[in-house]
Amino acid sequence: IRAMSSASTPKQKATATDSPTLDMLYGDNVPISAKKDIMGDVYCKVADRYDAVSDMISMSMNKRWKQRFIEQMQPMPGDKMLDVAGGTCEVARRYLQYQDTVNHDTTSSVHVVDFNDSMLQVGRRRMAQSSWMDNERVTFAQGNAEDLADVPDNSVDIYCISAGMHNLPHPERALREAYRVVKPGGRFACLEYGHTDTPVIGQICRWYWDTGIPFLGQVLANDRASYERLARSVRTFPHQKRFAQAIRHAGFHLPGAGYELYQWGMMVAYIGSKPRTA
Repeated sequence: IRAMSSASTPKQKATATDSPTLDMLYGDNVPISAKKDIMGDVYCKVADRYDAVSDMISMSMNKRWKQRFIEQMQPMPGDKMLDVAGGTCEVARRYLQYQDTVNHDTTSSVHVVDFNDSMLQVGRRRMAQSSWMDNERVTFAQGNAEDLADVPDNSVDIYCISAGMHNLPHPERALREAYRVVKPGGRFACLEYGHTDTPVIGQICRWYWDTGIPFLGQVLANDRASYERLARSVRTFPHQKRFAQAIRHAGFHLPGAGYELYQWGMMVAYIGSKPRTA
């Protein structure tokens, strides 16, 4: 992996101990062991329309959330970012634009990893004509967030995952891998769907995920079943308080409450750091 080539430390395998389990159930008797294959099939079906439909479903708030997320990361010139579950390159593109326009930096890079090749193909097409691709500032690989076998220890300045944790059978394994690959002093940045605790708004949000999202998936993409799966994986993801505890348990420092709510908790940003003494 060219974007990671400066690190030479061999991989230390993450252990399967300690972290409180975050295993999730679909609520329809689908076993956890089948989740990866099921979600892989879902994303093969929705890849070409994923960003467009997500924008429509979120009423374009998705774009604002991701831009705010990048700004909160506070990328530094020369940073190497690992963008996990970043197949369509929506976050990678915003990251490199930030580096170019805010930091006036042309040395930073992003390595995009996604378990789904259909999503990666969308990202490659999107970046194909960019100077970032020509200058090898963006690279791609198919990989598993729970076992980043090709990414060395302590090799990235920023670990980023946006709307990807809820798809994983074992998010705590991904957190251990994130801690392993981030340099001491580096940043952990996760943007994920959350739970809205405000009573009335929470009820509306739950109705929207359970009923509105599948309906829009049918109308906009002629695929109700896939969007039912996506909505269910979001609804069963742990509450932000519990997930912040899991991030801290993995070893990262999260300031304050550990997260920031976007739109009452419809989306949640977790920005933390790996201790410099790690």
